[in-house]
Amino acid sequence: MEPSKTVNVCFVCLGNICRSPLAQGLCARLVAEEGLAGRIHIESAGTGDWHVGKLPDSRMQATANKNGLRLTSRARQFRRDDFDRFDLVVAMDRANEAELSRMCAPETAREKLKLFRSFDPQCNGDPDVPDPYYGGNDGFDVVFQIVQRACPEILKHVKTRFLDPPA
Repeated sequence: MEPSKTVNVCFVCLGNICRSPLAQGLCARLVAEEGLAGRIHIESAGTGDWHVGKLPDSRMQATANKNGLRLTSRARQFRRDDFDRFDLVVAMDRANEAELSRMCAPETAREKLKLFRSFDPQCNGDPDVPDPYYGGNDGFDVVFQIVQRACPEILKHVKTRFLDPPA
C-alpha cells in the first residue's frame, strides 16, 4: 500500500448508537495519540437505519465521559458500497458480521471483514460484544472494558497490515 494512502476503518454494530461509536471514539483517540490521524481514519456505522442522524445513546455517552472520552459521531447506516471505501470493517458481533457478509462478495469479506472480539485478548471464546441497549448501566461499563482492551490490538493490526513496509 502506498505510504500516502489513508487507511479507512469502520466499526459496525446494529444501530450505531452504542458499541460502534464507542469503538470509533476510543480507536480515534489512540490513533491521534500515536500521531497517525493523517494516516488512519476511523468511522462507525450500523446495519440498521433506526437511529440515522442521532448522537450516541446517552448511557454510552455517560460511560465514555466518565472514562475521559467524548463521543460526537452521528449514526449512519452501512451501505454495500462502503466496502469500496473501507480497508477494514470490524463487526461488533456475529449477527452484524453475517449481515455485512451478505452485502459483499466472499473474497471481500475474507479480506476486509473482521469480528471485533477476535482482537480482544480476553475474549475467552465469546465472539460477541454484548449489546447494552436493553440492559442496565453496568452493561455499558462491560462494553467499555471490552472495547478498551481490543482497540489497541486493532490499531496494532492496522499498523502492521497497512502501514508497515513489507519485509
